Order: sequence, then structure tokens, then C-alpha cells
Amino acid sequence: MRFMMILKSDPNTEEGVPPPPGMFEAMGRYNQELIKAGVMLSCDGLQPSSAGARIKTSGDKKSVIDGPFAEAKELVGGFWLIQVKSKAEAIEWAKRVPTPYHSGEFEIELRQVYDGAEVAEMEKANREGKK
Repeated sequence: MRFMMILKSDPNTEEGVPPPPGMFEAMGRYNQELIKAGVMLSCDGLQPSSAGARIKTSGDKKSVIDGPFAEAKELVGGFWLIQVKSKAEAIEWAKRVPTPYHSGEFEIELRQVYDGAEVAEMEKANREGKK
């Protein structure tokens, strides 16, 4: 099972405030634990939303909205893509993420990634008119 652990942004990450001393080292140790356990597939931090854009689609019309975006706590600040045996194992890894930045309070959103067989089943159900 693949899961994405999504680290939410906060005002510090959105302002580009560097992490406090030791944070890079703590995250590096955590990432090495994921690698050593053989569960890490990918990970990265994201630049503030001020460097990003959103593309909004309405019918055939597409519009571009440049960042920054409001509500930092609703934005993605970084992610890990892991492969584990169960949701419970993914939760245990998510609970071990070092506390980032200055607030001491943060949120990790955990989402399972569809696998190829699940997508094939959805496509089949769609073709057959099933929900």
C-alpha cells in the first residue's frame, strides 16, 4: 500500500522563514529511518505558495491565479510517499515526523494512493454503468 504523508504549511513556511537550528538534521535522520526501513519512495519540501500558481478550469475556460494563497494551514508544505503494509503502519510513521518550524503544532494528512488494480476496477465499473 502506498500512502502520501502531506505536511501542511504554516505562516512561517509561507513567509519563507528558515527552520530553527537542528530541524534539517532531525528531518534528515527521520528520512534515513524511512529509507533504512525500506518504505520511502519519495519526499520533498515545497516552496511558499507565493512562488506557485493555480490553474482553475470552468468548462473549457482555464484561468491562472498566481500565489500567494490564503489559509496557510490548508496548503501543502511538503510530502513523503511511502510504501507500507497497512494504514496502521503509515499512521505510525506519520506520528514520528519531527515537529517542524517554530509553532510546535502541525498537521500531517495521510492519504492512500490508488493502485493500478483499483483504477482498473473503477474504469470497468464506469464502462458498465455502475457506481
